Amino acid sequence: MNTEFDEIRPYHDEELPVIFEELLADPDFRKVISMAFPEAPAALIEQKIRSCKTKKEFQVAFSYALIKKLAETTTTGFDIDHSSLKNKALAYTYISNHRDIILDSGFLSVLLIDEGLDTVEIAIGDNLLIYPWIKKLVRVNKSFIVQRALSMRQILESSARMSRYMHYAIQTKKQSIWIAQREGRAKDSNDRTQESVLKMLAMGGEGDIINRLVELNIAPLAISYEYDPCDYLKAEEFQLKRDIDGYKKSPKDDLRNMQTGLMGYKGKVHFQTTGLLNEELEALDRSLPKSQLFEAIAKLIDTHIHRNYRFYPGNYVAFDLLEGTQQFASQYTPDDKKKFENYIQGQLDKITIPNKDIPFLREKLLLMYANPLKNFLTLQDNE
Repeated sequence: MNTEFDEIRPYHDEELPVIFEELLADPDFRKVISMAFPEAPAALIEQKIRSCKTKKEFQVAFSYALIKKLAETTTTGFDIDHSSLKNKALAYTYISNHRDIILDSGFLSVLLIDEGLDTVEIAIGDNLLIYPWIKKLVRVNKSFIVQRALSMRQILESSARMSRYMHYAIQTKKQSIWIAQREGRAKDSNDRTQESVLKMLAMGGEGDIINRLVELNIAPLAISYEYDPCDYLKAEEFQLKRDIDGYKKSPKDDLRNMQTGLMGYKGKVHFQTTGLLNEELEALDRSLPKSQLFEAIAKLIDTHIHRNYRFYPGNYVAFDLLEGTQQFASQYTPDDKKKFENYIQGQLDKITIPNKDIPFLREKLLLMYANPLKNFLTLQDNE
């Protein structure tokens, strides 16, 4: 058995009984489980956990049910169009824009199960694993760990190992994976693929850059939330970064973002696969300097994502409010506009930081909803 990835990989199924006992002995984990399934007796939950023989069984028994329940109370429907990926037996690397810390990958796995497909392994930053039980739980839930707080030399070693693991997952395990197009979420929804992510992906595998990326079966994925419950927290962070030199979020802030994203109202949510990237990668000029080649690949992924957003009335209203136009008035009703303006005001009211700069915060909130449409329009203008 390959031991190189032991520190970062999801648990093997045969490891689960020991991990389950460690989780059930943790009072914080027991408290979270009882809150997630308040109607079920604790003894029954423990029995159900111990009966799971594989990670997939655990996901179906617990994660699937929990996310479905969350979707019922915090969305008005979530769906996926997976029709662009014809080969259901192929393992894909889903690269997507990033809206929610937990639910982007969580919703995706639930939707794939509903399509009769396997769940994905999930790249998750270790900065979010603030308690030991969370680190164990995410590895039970098919996550692999992205190590963040490292020296430059350690970052290179860690990135190379993670890349080798992702190639191993796709090529040997035949396991689909999900990774965001950038480190962290695009706070203003101006989604751009970070070339550093692509460079990491190309560290593993065989051959030149194109061959290595083709090995991964990259499938860009566009995620569209009607409302982002963390939008006001992101706007608040923009002002704090503007006003305080060196401002950084704390673990408590990360936890607040996770909780708000999970429990907050999201409206409609849509996932759109955009096809396998391999043919377009093969068509690129392999003789380009590495920097230009990675730039072209990032642009290719961005084009797929920007072209396949789903737009809601709020996106059009936000664009018109920012630009001071009526360009998209046909895409929303007066009631839609009033509803969205009331929503923005409600989110502004939640921000309680000192020296609250309302015009700045309002503009940041509107940008979050207008930027996907701006990206789509820019793409149309350039085609």
